[in-house]
Amino acid sequence: MMSGAVDGGAPAVETVGIGKNYGPVQALKSVDLKIASGEYFVLLGPSGGGKTTLLRLIGGFIRPTSGKVMLNGQDVSHLPPDKRSTSMVFQSYALFPHMNVEQNVGYGLKLRKRPRDEIAAEVEAMLELVGLSGYGERRTFELSGGQQQRVQLARALILRSDILLLDEPLAALDAQLRKDMCVELKHLQEKVGITFIHVTHNQEEAMAVADRIAVVASGELVETAGVREIYERPARRFTAGFVGERIIFDGVLRSVSDGVANVSVDGRMIAATAGDGASSAIGKPVSVSVRSECLKLFGEAPQASEAGWQHLEGFYVESTYLGLTTRHTVRLASGREIGVRTVGGDEAVGPFARDAAVHVAWQAHDAMVHTA
Repeated sequence: MMSGAVDGGAPAVETVGIGKNYGPVQALKSVDLKIASGEYFVLLGPSGGGKTTLLRLIGGFIRPTSGKVMLNGQDVSHLPPDKRSTSMVFQSYALFPHMNVEQNVGYGLKLRKRPRDEIAAEVEAMLELVGLSGYGERRTFELSGGQQQRVQLARALILRSDILLLDEPLAALDAQLRKDMCVELKHLQEKVGITFIHVTHNQEEAMAVADRIAVVASGELVETAGVREIYERPARRFTAGFVGERIIFDGVLRSVSDGVANVSVDGRMIAATAGDGASSAIGKPVSVSVRSECLKLFGEAPQASEAGWQHLEGFYVESTYLGLTTRHTVRLASGREIGVRTVGGDEAVGPFARDAAVHVAWQAHDAMVHTA
């Protein structure tokens, strides 16, 4: 089964009004969620937002205060982790230092009292799957961080569970190794075809592996969508500010027609994609977000005949060269400073002298209105 496939039956995971309180603290607030069989699903959000709590509720490591967890259509809310069709990969490698790689990987099968020759064959196949053939006799402390994480993956996958839970599995790795492991994780999931649920606060990591992403913050499920939609068309203001680099303007919604909203921002009328429910917010405060790479800088305002262009006036402050991109800082008439990101050096937009009058512009279809 390929990644993202659906078997046509019950979801691999479904939570119904699941919530968790620690005394007066509400760590998770009534989350309804469905995850398809064979899907690579990512729980993305800031630290302390509730995503690991949700993962541990799915795995049975903590009990819910309210609601229930369904795995493959069965209510498992009362079952401990070892009675669920899940395996867990922890942020810390959690390997046994007194055992070699082979013993670590086969430990779960040993607890199940499988024959020794079967365990040896399963371990050999699993080490090959994760790219560690020939490492069976090594001690775990002799391995790199990436290799230790592969051992933990093999130890979880060898149990043949339907669902693999990964709690910040790449957090301990350096940036380049994290990127490499993202590719390996995605390919691994496609090979084994089971459901992966992966917790991370790193948006680049999330987009590299996910079929779908659920944004979790302040104990709430903010929104769920495919990777491209989350990045390009976020429904909620929080997502717009958390995923990617977006400039967010506050204003008042004046009208909505044919999916286009007109919003008053800093005394100027701005057109943007309306989004669901925008028509009910006319006359109310809303926000408009635009990805920084969709912004352009002009010395003169775009002409009215140039359909779709929206713009705000400002003054050029400085540029910061970042290698692949350059960030241009502009101070708007309101006094707020924003960044415009372009590919290449200063010559991509300029040159502009410091304090030169400029116009920050974008296409209306690249902007989103958020009512919440």
